[in-house]
Amino acid sequence: MVIAPDKFKGTATARAVARTVADRLWEEGHDTVELPMADGGEGFLDVLGGANRTSTVTGPDGRPVEAGWRLSRRIAVIEMAAASGLHLVDGPDGNDPVDATTAGTGELIAHAVESGARRVLVGVGGSATTDGGLGALRALHPTQRLRGVELVVACDVRTRFVDAATVFGPQKGATPAQVELLRRRLERLAQVFLDESGVDVQALEGSGAAGGLAGGLATVGAELVSGFDVVADEVELDAAIEGADLVVTGEGFLDEESFDGKVVGGVASLAEAVGVPCLAVVGEVVAPLPVLPSGLTVVSLTERFGPEASLARPGRLAGEVVAEHLAVRRGA
Repeated sequence: MVIAPDKFKGTATARAVARTVADRLWEEGHDTVELPMADGGEGFLDVLGGANRTSTVTGPDGRPVEAGWRLSRRIAVIEMAAASGLHLVDGPDGNDPVDATTAGTGELIAHAVESGARRVLVGVGGSATTDGGLGALRALHPTQRLRGVELVVACDVRTRFVDAATVFGPQKGATPAQVELLRRRLERLAQVFLDESGVDVQALEGSGAAGGLAGGLATVGAELVSGFDVVADEVELDAAIEGADLVVTGEGFLDEESFDGKVVGGVASLAEAVGVPCLAVVGEVVAPLPVLPSGLTVVSLTERFGPEASLARPGRLAGEVVAEHLAVRRGA
């Protein structure tokens, strides 16, 4: 059994869910492989080994924050939310969406390179910012330090650069007037980037991730890729699935976006490709859903156990659902 869930946001980490489900299956006599997953957003650092370094950097509101990151075998893993995340300013109500800066993320990348990293993976979900990555680029100056460094940005969305203001600005506390201001600012910045670097960030899918941070980093040579694909490659998910009898995945809310570069859709597609059945145990299903991959079964914890229990004990309840699913298969 391959256990490959995303986080259940606000209730349980991907690692915690995977461990609880695996423990239950072990009690039932099954062999398991735990591969907690992420798509570039929150949890990216945790599923790739967790922090083993800490740096003091500039937070989104200009105040210093302690940000964890990872360095191993000259590969650095950075979760931008640790330095520039919305949670650092207590959510949208505490955020200044116009002035919030990605400077701290740039400082983390600089620390990683100065510490010997030659490959830097940056997960860009959960940001407080819509500065187009300008703060990060200023912190990275002079960008010649990035020569010989493979900079990979793990995007959890496909949003384009200028659209970041409209799509994500309100989630970060921006009023309609501020959204328009941010949109115009990103338009001007996109032109500056094109003139100075030759990179047309507006043409890049995912360039609007983290309020345009992804696009900003692309102007200094970063490759923008699917966050799910980065994690799947790093943990060798496809190889684990090939020999499995069942793949278990899950997340807090399953909706149409879950099948557009996110964990559940990605895991289900890999399982479908090799003919392995997949069970998605989710907190709640938000309709409408697209046509599901063949071999995928979806179970809602809210529908099965009620909202209060599903929020309080997602991992344990997910373990019960998987055990029941296997018992039904054995009976069949």
